[in-house]
Amino acid sequence: MALSISFLMLLIVLALSPLCFAFPHGGPFLFPQFYDRSCPKAHEIVKSIVAKAVAKEARMAASLLRLHFHDCFVKGCDASILLDSSKTIVSEKMSVPNRNSVRGFEVIDEIKSALEKACPHTVSCADILALAARDSTVLVGGPYWEVPLGRRDSLGASIQGSNNHIPAPNNTLQTIITKFKLKGLDLVDLVALSGSHTIGQSRCTSFRQRLYNENGNGLPDFTLDPAYAARLRSRCPRSGGDQNLFPLDLVSPTKFDNHYFKNLVAKKGLLSSDEILFTNSPATKKLVELYAANGELFFQHFARSMVKMGNIAPLTGSMGEIRKNCRKVNHA
Repeated sequence: MALSISFLMLLIVLALSPLCFAFPHGGPFLFPQFYDRSCPKAHEIVKSIVAKAVAKEARMAASLLRLHFHDCFVKGCDASILLDSSKTIVSEKMSVPNRNSVRGFEVIDEIKSALEKACPHTVSCADILALAARDSTVLVGGPYWEVPLGRRDSLGASIQGSNNHIPAPNNTLQTIITKFKLKGLDLVDLVALSGSHTIGQSRCTSFRQRLYNENGNGLPDFTLDPAYAARLRSRCPRSGGDQNLFPLDLVSPTKFDNHYFKNLVAKKGLLSSDEILFTNSPATKKLVELYAANGELFFQHFARSMVKMGNIAPLTGSMGEIRKNCRKVNHA
């Protein structure tokens, strides 16, 4: 126990150290000023369209944030998630984590169209995703961070990678830790980035097992507050209602804050992959408690972890391309 907490404190110190904007294995840099000369209004264009979309539907903030996450965890932050299926591409949109779930593509299309008019063939779809994720977070009360830019867009997609690498609601904690570690992300990143579930919604099918048969014994998950479980069962029956939506944070579902972590402490985390952060590991439990008690610390760690995640294996220099349409490669 003492060893795990000491290790945790070391991770927190490292999380607070200055970040290099280069991606992990060297090579060309990503930097926030990348478009200052080539497309000076890029930030303004992205922000205005995101703001319009979130004003129309508050849930869109979580959807755009999730798009960036689901993109980066597959082949790196290269906008592969945006590609539609074609003769040579099987879209990641059809994977188990994404099918009937990821959304916000029309907002990205609108941003891309506006940017192509302002500065043709300049701003990548991958950078649009990164900026939209940041702007969405800020619009609903979350932290601001400078987004390193200069990513280019992939020439393909990986439905296998999407199925295998994106953490799932029913994964064990060790499986989730491994999936993060394979992307160069540590425990602080895992818990901080999980805090994005302070906004957004999840489908009944993603947590039904917790309500009725968590361990194959016909009983609900004992780590789920019984009164909360009863409320969930009223709209998430044993069968049917798969697409019924529930807020990931029952206290402030459209505000980016630290109530998500307070919910975990109170045994009111919606997904199994959320609640196990508090119940299955002393190290992650300590982080949950820290963030529940200190929203400012959560914001600081979340912003740094978002930059770190955004640096996963980007295409830069002459790699990939700058797509004209985010849904297809230029020479399909």
